Amino acid sequence: MSRTGNKPIVVPEKVKVNFANGIFSAEGPLGKESIKVNPMSIVEVGDKQIVIKRKSDSKESKSIHGLSRSLVANVVEGVSTGFQKSLEINGVGYRAEVKGQVLNLNLGLSHVVNFPLPEGIKVAVKEQTKLTISGSNKEMVGRVSSQIRSYRLPEPYKGKGIKYANEKIIRKVGKAAGGK
Repeated sequence: MSRTGNKPIVVPEKVKVNFANGIFSAEGPLGKESIKVNPMSIVEVGDKQIVIKRKSDSKESKSIHGLSRSLVANVVEGVSTGFQKSLEINGVGYRAEVKGQVLNLNLGLSHVVNFPLPEGIKVAVKEQTKLTISGSNKEMVGRVSSQIRSYRLPEPYKGKGIKYANEKIIRKVGKAAGGK
């Protein structure tokens, strides 16, 4: 029995939800999102809550049940409050700035990395080294932050690179000078 799948999803006041032809859509203060729901799941939209049920008790249907509920809940949360990830840039001369829909990253390379921001994603730069990526689609926010981080992964000796704000980098000791 799926504990996640059986929880009802509470719909906030300013969010309008609709389920038709296997597509769940929600519209709220932060935009409009939609997702295709697996045909093994049944979405029942009430006035203040959404309940996800499964069509049968097969193993595959049980495994899809909790996933479908989580995806629908992410759509509802995304259009009402949104999602965000924070990145930190560490290194001498490393910095970032946003110009229009392009994020310019100076990461100690021979060139400036220009990262075009996808539609629906906003990046806020604080102090040139702290980035906040936000949007209504949880998958896109995670993907964009992962792509930005991949330009300069944090290295274990000096800690230079781009890391998540809550990430701990295990530092290594460098070579010992001298010897016998």
